[in-house]
Amino acid sequence: MSATFLWYIPNTVDPGHRGDDAVDGYGTLDHSVDLAVTAERHGWSGALIGTGWGRPDTFTVATALAARTTTFRPLAAIRPGYWRPAHFASAAATLDRLSGGRLLINIVSGQDNLAAYGDIEVDQATRYARTREFMRIARRLWTEENVTYAGEHFSVTNATVVPRPYRNGPRLYFGGASAAAEKVAATEADVQLFWGEPLDGVAERIDRLRTLSGDLDRDLPPLEFGLRITTLVRDTTEQAWHDAEEKVAEMAGRSGSTELLRRAAVGQQRLLDLADRGEVLDSCLYTAPGRYGGGGAGTTWLVGSADDVAAALRKYADLGISHFVLSDTPYRRETARVGDALIHRLREPVPAAT
Repeated sequence: MSATFLWYIPNTVDPGHRGDDAVDGYGTLDHSVDLAVTAERHGWSGALIGTGWGRPDTFTVATALAARTTTFRPLAAIRPGYWRPAHFASAAATLDRLSGGRLLINIVSGQDNLAAYGDIEVDQATRYARTREFMRIARRLWTEENVTYAGEHFSVTNATVVPRPYRNGPRLYFGGASAAAEKVAATEADVQLFWGEPLDGVAERIDRLRTLSGDLDRDLPPLEFGLRITTLVRDTTEQAWHDAEEKVAEMAGRSGSTELLRRAAVGQQRLLDLADRGEVLDSCLYTAPGRYGGGGAGTTWLVGSADDVAAALRKYADLGISHFVLSDTPYRRETARVGDALIHRLREPVPAAT
């Protein structure tokens, strides 16, 4: 199975993210570097580093981690509006060059505390139109000189980025389930990330995005697809489900309403609605966490032994998923456990049926 396997590094000020147990040294450079080096040692290509106002600056963290690792690839999440396209293109090209081409970028268009950094609230269609311009300008600045672009939302005049990034610049990952978001992915992204939907939902979205790419005359290499999901892996199936149910019970004891999550984004609504179809979908997709405050990648979990979860991920790969961004807590322990348990299994060829 030829794929990219990335982990997740929490980029928050306060400890306890998704039940993580790290407290001593949390938020220090040494703590984040330890997580990155652990990922590097246990087979991960790199890790997603989240973004949002009120969190450490993602690009600064990504730069520090790249400097203290050898092969680790930071997937740095960034927001148009927090960045202007030329500033972003220059910063990304510099880090990509200094790290030997290791930088990956996750473009995020979701809601944030925009007023805190001088951005403005716009409707969904405008937000994604702006994101599309942002991505197009960055690509041009990475591959052309003296770029002039006058768009509805952004503009640059005779702009040239120095130094040049490797190849044609960092790969751009992108998420979003609305019609407006899918048009951006179909034309501008390298990798469309899905959250943990069942196989039928992912298959339907891949088919629609491939069709949309053709209809919109995509002028980039074919769009690739990724899965961002929690994976709870244990030595046995029984132990995995015991631990998963125990964790959900703890979540239920402290959970509040999921109404804000339901209003947040189309993709989040899709995940929360899965619980109405059943508590376990496909072979081992657990929907119960979404009932008790699990959001984003924590809304649904793949639960089971290493063989169970590897088999489930292979089914996603059969649909066309080639990028996997996985996680579970406590982060440091699970970075090692899941990496050791899954990655070699997923890279081994599947025995031919007899």
